[in-house]
Amino acid sequence: MPQTRTRICPICEAGCSLVVETEGRRVLSCRGNANDVFSTGHVCPKGVALPQLDADPERLRTPLIKRDGRHVPATWDEAMAVINERLGGIRTRHGNDAVAVYLGNPSAHNIGLGTGFGVLARALGSRNIFSAGSVDQLPKQLASTLLFGNDMAIAVPDIERCDLLLMLGANPIVSNGSLWMIPDIRGKLHALRGRGGALVVVDPRRTETARLADAHLSIRPGTDAWLLAALINELREAGRAPSAPLADRARGLAALWTALAPVTLTEAATHTGIAAEAIRQLAERLRAARHPAVYGRVGTTLQRFGTLTSFLIDALNIQLDALDRPGGAMFPEQPFASPRQPRAGLPYARYRSRVSGYPELLGQMPAACLAEEMEVEGPGQIRALLTLAGNPVVSNPDSSRLARAIAGLDFVVSVDIYLNETTRLADVVLPGPRRSRMATTTPSWAA
Repeated sequence: MPQTRTRICPICEAGCSLVVETEGRRVLSCRGNANDVFSTGHVCPKGVALPQLDADPERLRTPLIKRDGRHVPATWDEAMAVINERLGGIRTRHGNDAVAVYLGNPSAHNIGLGTGFGVLARALGSRNIFSAGSVDQLPKQLASTLLFGNDMAIAVPDIERCDLLLMLGANPIVSNGSLWMIPDIRGKLHALRGRGGALVVVDPRRTETARLADAHLSIRPGTDAWLLAALINELREAGRAPSAPLADRARGLAALWTALAPVTLTEAATHTGIAAEAIRQLAERLRAARHPAVYGRVGTTLQRFGTLTSFLIDALNIQLDALDRPGGAMFPEQPFASPRQPRAGLPYARYRSRVSGYPELLGQMPAACLAEEMEVEGPGQIRALLTLAGNPVVSNPDSSRLARAIAGLDFVVSVDIYLNETTRLADVVLPGPRRSRMATTTPSWAA
């Protein structure tokens, strides 16, 4: 008999509610849940396609072991025995840091991977932990750590009450508001304009979101910090400043004003490619708004000055008296323990990469140095790689070089449901099982 179940879509962090109809193990249909107060029936094409994804004949359902250059099916015990022998041998001969781990984005939306990874990382004991985060949001998390003492304290717009939304380097019409769980962003933006509010998008490209905006400012890539600094200066000179108690908590605000004072409209215009008058008009628009909010996403983090830009977005929200205010940029409930205690010490640059000396952040090394850590010989050289729900060959810079480096490793294990550009290079591929499966082999390397 068919059964109807409600679930949360695991594809992205928008967290839309789904109504899933099943018959035994087979998924018959999937649709948005109109009764959910959060997503109100919204679901994107990816969510609707979950039945096809689950039943895809190309989806891996058994472990694969590479023999004579070809992947062949194997049992879980066979696969785990190979991993136990090969991975254990590399750690014994070359040390824990000879094994690197790369964590892909889907792990953030999977309870098993999200909670189990910490156990795995501690068992491996390697400093060479990489993730898609370093080509995504880590600069934002560093800025939040420096500003708020908490890498997950990320303020996002109160879109249902703001009257002016300034959006930099974000395209939520496509992404559903990454780091800002916001199903049906199109409907919410229409509602914003319907109550007299406005959307201003700053982006080098006329994105799908920019086409819906009341104003689109095309900025030169990587220069957002100049624009933000000029806006803070203009607002300060116009008398817009945080009120108590926000002003009391914003220690160092005067020092920030002094540091930013040399950034004139003319200088900002020269760097950003946005006319000085357009910047002045934007500042006036922000000053006049009753409930403004500023939001930035990967366009503000995937650049040379990503941490500074992320910091200045929050500083601009403070200048507007909009941080932690209804209608402004507010802090959602923490995804972990609430309230989450600030970390003891700064989780940044506690150690550095072996070859180029890149700093660690939040226990991770930047993916930009993954290839060189595999290529350059010497103590601590990466000789084995474990990828978890990630495809670094596609999602990281200089993919050809990275593919060659991975292909030259002594051993590669991938956990994924498809053969892709990265998993094709693996010696062992473990699928994400559709049912809980346990191997009987006890991995000695984890002892």
